[in-house]
Amino acid sequence: MRALKAYIRFADRLSERVGGAIAWLTAVLVAVVCYDVFTRYLLKNSSVAVQELQWHLFALIFLIGAAYSLKYDKHVRVDVFYSRFSPRRQAWVNFIGSLLFLIPFCTIVIVSSQTFVVNAFRIGETSPDPGGLPGRWVLKAAIPLGFVLLLLQGLALACRSLLAILGRHEEVDA
Repeated sequence: MRALKAYIRFADRLSERVGGAIAWLTAVLVAVVCYDVFTRYLLKNSSVAVQELQWHLFALIFLIGAAYSLKYDKHVRVDVFYSRFSPRRQAWVNFIGSLLFLIPFCTIVIVSSQTFVVNAFRIGETSPDPGGLPGRWVLKAAIPLGFVLLLLQGLALACRSLLAILGRHEEVDA
């Protein structure tokens, strides 16, 4: 039990730190979008690099921030029945869902994206558009990184759910 609780605390702290850092990218994204709108509509000047930077930042926020969202239960959920369940039944749903869907899916994405990232790095992949951003392989490397973080938080969710099922969840520091 002590190892489960220690792991949960580790994963929660990691998600908290990474999520806090990634949250700053939303401010950067807002600034980039405002700049793009200003230059495109008022100055009648558009930049491919600025447009690509917007979706690069959004991709990083989404991929790297997913574990943080899971930690706070702010991810998308079809909540038709779940909200009416008791906390123990919710723990069962989270436990089974993590083991059957979340953890295997994260593992598949991590493993299958390795070749994708390595190939992009080897060729030094850049934007195919003139004036686009270099180093697209860096963005592609965020795919396995984001899913590793999500896997770690998914394992913490499974552990936390197991403790709740066993009636030991109050002992874990959030």
